Amino acid sequence: MKILKISTLLLAGLGVTACVTNPVTGRSSLQIANNSEIATAAAAEYRTTLSGAKVVTGTADANRIKNVGARIKNAAYAYYKNIGRESDLANYSWEFNLIQDAQLNAWCMPGGKVAFYTGIMPVCKDDNGVAVVMGHEVSHALAGHGNERISQAMLAQYGGSLIGGTMSNSQWAGIFEKVYPVGAQVGLLAYGRKQESEADEMGLQLMAMAGYDPRSATAFWQRMEASSTGSKTPEFLSTHPNPANRIADLNADMPKALQYYKAAGGKL
Repeated sequence: MKILKISTLLLAGLGVTACVTNPVTGRSSLQIANNSEIATAAAAEYRTTLSGAKVVTGTADANRIKNVGARIKNAAYAYYKNIGRESDLANYSWEFNLIQDAQLNAWCMPGGKVAFYTGIMPVCKDDNGVAVVMGHEVSHALAGHGNERISQAMLAQYGGSLIGGTMSNSQWAGIFEKVYPVGAQVGLLAYGRKQESEADEMGLQLMAMAGYDPRSATAFWQRMEASSTGSKTPEFLSTHPNPANRIADLNADMPKALQYYKAAGGKL
């Protein structure tokens, strides 16, 4: 599997040709990796993770994950289609699973592979709480944050040697495993603060588009912060913005989200 062939001309123009703009937030990022191959690798890692975990099925919480996930997925598809960017989602094959694990965590890999841990469900409390987390995690995938991190790692490790060349199977595997640790650690990708803030903003809009009340987001993050015990911070919060800054940013983004919520039939 060879992920990338970059010409001298492409590298010279990376700032333009590989710059991807998020259609919801307007943020631009450098993404030079191949989304199809990232999705393929992510799907394989997802299968490995599920095979070594206890996947919960048929319960109210398991069904809630699938139902909320489907609504947010459908809202995203409708939005991307409306702006003529449905091709951005061509490599997505969505799955929504609940894993029996006490961690307060959830994640979405490239290509739409979602996992929630049972430990986070009491903090979510209801559909709106799940939608806050689902919107945030799905936004990491839709915004191409995995591609962005992989691209950064590729350029940091190989730099100019990529010019006119290809990456071997082992080189690509090494980069992917650095960004997405294998096995049980697959969900512990450390995104940067800008990416986390963008996922907050985009996730707020997506949950509203799906008909979930975005005003529930501030209460969820306050509950999540309160769940920290002593100096131990839940993995889900380890690279996230300062709580006060997060609430302020959510409030700033709320008017736009409430417009989407109203359009989806929500009551203000």
